[in-house]
Amino acid sequence: MNIRTILVEKAIAAMTAVGLPADTNPAVTQSTRPQFGDYQINAAMGAAKKMKSNPRELAQKIIDNLDVSDIAEKTEIAGPGFINIHLKPEFLAQSVKAANSDAKLAVNEHANPQKVVVDYSSPNLAKEMHVGHLRSTIIGDAIVRALEFRGDSVVRQNHMGDWGTQFGMLIAHLEDQISQGVDLDTVALADLETFYRDAKKRFDDEEGFADKARNYVVKLQGGDAHCEKLWKLFIATSVKHSEEVYKRLNVTLTQADIMAESAYNAELNDIISLLKDKNIAVESQGAQVVFLDELANKDGEPSAFIVQKSGGGFLYATTDLAACDYRSNKLGADRILIFVDARQSLHFNQVELTARKAGFLRDETSYEFCPFGTMMGADNKPFKTRTGGTVKLADLLEESINRAAIKLAERESDLSEQERSEIARKVGIGAVKYADLSKHRTSDYIFNWDSMLSFEGATAPYLQYAYTRIRSIFRKLDVDTESLNFLLHGFDVRIVEPQEKALALKLLQLEEVLDLMIAEATPHVLCGYLYELASLYMTFYEACPVLKEGVEPSVRDSRLVLCNLVSKTLETGLDLLGIEVMEQM
Repeated sequence: MNIRTILVEKAIAAMTAVGLPADTNPAVTQSTRPQFGDYQINAAMGAAKKMKSNPRELAQKIIDNLDVSDIAEKTEIAGPGFINIHLKPEFLAQSVKAANSDAKLAVNEHANPQKVVVDYSSPNLAKEMHVGHLRSTIIGDAIVRALEFRGDSVVRQNHMGDWGTQFGMLIAHLEDQISQGVDLDTVALADLETFYRDAKKRFDDEEGFADKARNYVVKLQGGDAHCEKLWKLFIATSVKHSEEVYKRLNVTLTQADIMAESAYNAELNDIISLLKDKNIAVESQGAQVVFLDELANKDGEPSAFIVQKSGGGFLYATTDLAACDYRSNKLGADRILIFVDARQSLHFNQVELTARKAGFLRDETSYEFCPFGTMMGADNKPFKTRTGGTVKLADLLEESINRAAIKLAERESDLSEQERSEIARKVGIGAVKYADLSKHRTSDYIFNWDSMLSFEGATAPYLQYAYTRIRSIFRKLDVDTESLNFLLHGFDVRIVEPQEKALALKLLQLEEVLDLMIAEATPHVLCGYLYELASLYMTFYEACPVLKEGVEPSVRDSRLVLCNLVSKTLETGLDLLGIEVMEQM
């Protein structure tokens, strides 16, 4: 059910009938205030200007040809030519009834599903995941879930960093430990951060160690069996850690989704050869460089994009070009979405321009760099520990769960300790995710424990609690969803009160919200929708009694359908964000 799409189709038919060009945008929007109807068609003003005619007269012609009698009770012209659409309560009621009985809440799958490759999370291996990986991981996963919900074929790709100089450094450090008597098969790499930090200190400070590390990189790239054995040890340890974090975060990435940098090694020489053959890459100071006039600086100097080092080594640039070729030409992707820190914008602009020139990206493939802002601390600087160190993501999640447990302990409840522990986990993880996802993807935001764990305002705990309140109504009445669906066959939902209409209308806009979220890769629009829905429900519940004595059974049952659809929509919407709900709280 997509009311906006229905109105767009009807508006285009009416506009075509009055002689407007076929490509005229009907500009259908949701109304901002009830007195302006439920939707508006705003095309008349712009079209009239082009046609040099009166916008109100054109609006009237559109209305005269607008066939909305099946869904609208009234149309009217407002202001300079806005067309207000007031939907029929009967239409809303029947649509609510249908949505309540549908597994996907009347959200249609795409008529022409696309194959979408989504590149997200992408931590560097041999290091533990930290807070800097949070946004890519959970934003990407929310978009993946929404795409699949709408019927698209999604290929998750966790483009993990598992190659390069850092691994030569780590292998050299491990090799030295082995030479001192440490058994390779029993060496403990549980604390990857400490191991990495020690190796990096040696790389920076110890004479000869950096050269040794670089030599190990050459050996690794050359297929040296011993180096490869050590490298695989780091990879296995890191992947295990990442999987534990993904599981705790309720993220859908698995080991099968890993398409690390090393996966493209065999193609890198061919990538460079093709760039050279097409004169896209040229030699400059021994390196292979693509000069991009499209990204020239203010002095007219082209942007230099190095695709191969002077010593013959490859870079992120080379691997990303190989990834473009694989995703577009081999997988046949219609869209490629990449969720990476905004500071890498130039790099991915260079990648796309080069890949288009070389044919690594087909014209039919949309390449969408989806940058995100930074999680900031109270000092308005990137989030750090009190000592200035990087916050491990696993530690952040554990602290959120512990803080949620303290909050829940302050509330009266007859739940068992095990139930409290499970609820604290869902609330703690949900709070971290919603606090991030509810901000616009490109914005920086300040991390604040108190606001994100609050049971008031736009937070996960508020939405989770709203869900449990609704479910408690059904427990009190001893009515389950199956019984309610049976009741639906025997009566019609009635939309009478303004609060019922406002709630019904919001419920039926889920598909529109998901369309916007998917098109712009912005989970915050779904977060905002769910908060608005929960707020409208609270208003409805106060004005339209369900449990009070004296409410007619038919009225009560009609309102129960609304209650049930709200709970199902909250549950579905939160699940698309990767946030779990609970029946009691």
